[in-house]
Amino acid sequence: MMSSLRIIILAAIFYVPLVSISQEPIDNQATKRTKSLLTNLHLIAERGFMFGHQDDQAYGVGWKEEKGRSDVKESVGTFPAVHGWDVGSRLDKDSNLDQVRFDNMRKWVKKAYKMGSINTFSWHLDNLTTGGNSWDKTPSVHDLLPGGSKHQAFVEQLDLLAEMFDSFNAGFDKIPIIFRPWHEHNGDWFWWGKGNVSEEEYIELFRFTVDYLKNEKELHHLLYAFSPDRSRLRLDTIPEQNYLWGYPGDDYVDIIGIDNYGDVGRLGGLESAERQAHNFVESLKLITKIARDKGKVAALTETGLEGVTQSDWFTNIILNPVKQHRSEIAIAWVLVWRNANNTHHYAPYADHPSVPDFQLFEADSLTYFERDLKNPYKSGKALK
Repeated sequence: MMSSLRIIILAAIFYVPLVSISQEPIDNQATKRTKSLLTNLHLIAERGFMFGHQDDQAYGVGWKEEKGRSDVKESVGTFPAVHGWDVGSRLDKDSNLDQVRFDNMRKWVKKAYKMGSINTFSWHLDNLTTGGNSWDKTPSVHDLLPGGSKHQAFVEQLDLLAEMFDSFNAGFDKIPIIFRPWHEHNGDWFWWGKGNVSEEEYIELFRFTVDYLKNEKELHHLLYAFSPDRSRLRLDTIPEQNYLWGYPGDDYVDIIGIDNYGDVGRLGGLESAERQAHNFVESLKLITKIARDKGKVAALTETGLEGVTQSDWFTNIILNPVKQHRSEIAIAWVLVWRNANNTHHYAPYADHPSVPDFQLFEADSLTYFERDLKNPYKSGKALK
């Protein structure tokens, strides 16, 4: 437990308001490195934010599975600080829904850890009731819960997930992982989403997942993130209550996240650019307030503008609003989605028109990439 004097000293050094910092993960048996990661996420959030990218080492625009490559690195000379991965659709296959082979994923997770970066995972699990994918909206959560017709099939997938997470080793150490299950649940596009599941069943699904991994499989190197989608979150009426639909409780969540694609310049959206900018700021203020009230960490767990069609997107849409509202916005990281091809990508690649702006974004003192991190798995040593 960090002393009160040390917290005050750190707050003074970082020139930020002192906030309540919960030092302990929800798992009271969490590994030392996992505890240190959570402590450092709190401190990073109050000082700046990390940049993350989905599948960064796996592929990019015009390449796939080439050792040492990264579109982010080729744009700014450094890897992202946060590496996003997904373990969907089924873990009894050899690759995920984006054809990233799990054997390679293990190597890249280890590499990110050794670089001093952070790994976060989502899970687009297939609909086990129908055999369809995550976007098959046939209600099925009831079948997965204890006593349900597909409960054993669900447990088998959890066993495979636990085996995957348990395989993330660096020497004798388990690599801490941020796990973000059942994301965007307040939307209706996944089988676990609102309209396809009751709030009570969703909460039971989330709690069963955490309890099974933590207590039955004895995985103690995981932090757990909760991440509704902004597009289904009303900000004009009781936003905190809206955000907490399906919230499993403070004993099940380490990170208060939000996925937000609709407020960051998406063309053809219903809101004007000015309204989008306002809502973006308000959504980050909201998760910051909830996180601070609960002693949790806030994060923008998914975002991005497909194709990065606005050349100053990184500084104008993401960085500047956070800068202008520093006392009310404290997020540990921002993660943009994957770079699949020259139309479906969310980070720049070599010669992309947004590269100069991305370089300004990376150079800013508020943003952290791999080269800015020292050791986020050791308390007080996250940043260089």
